[in-house]
Amino acid sequence: MTITTSDRLVMLWRGLTRRCPRCQSGNLFRRWTEMVQTCPRCELVFEREEGYWLGALTINIIVTGLLLSALIAVTVSLTWPDLPVVPLTGAGLLIGAGFPCFFYPISKTLWVAVDLSLLHPLRPWRRRKRE
Repeated sequence: MTITTSDRLVMLWRGLTRRCPRCQSGNLFRRWTEMVQTCPRCELVFEREEGYWLGALTINIIVTGLLLSALIAVTVSLTWPDLPVVPLTGAGLLIGAGFPCFFYPISKTLWVAVDLSLLHPLRPWRRRKRE
């Protein structure tokens, strides 16, 4: 069975909302930055190998870089030639230091969704009957 484009989009949306990409279960984090090892509903193992979260780190860096680039581009285009250096620097520091902390758990679930939908698809999941 192949994964369709709509299935991939659903999985990515689940990742963006901090849910399990496979079963849409929540409660994947004990604290803001501490993720459980397996999904409480479908038992999907999140960290499959050592260094697995490098993809999440990459996503976090790329999204933060895009936000900083957008901030600079919009500010320069709206205020040229009198650039507000101090407010621009403050906003850049706030985004550069604060946003990665906020986006960290989202980048982890988003990376699991990218991994499941594009790189290592799993077989379809069916809930096991509890005895």
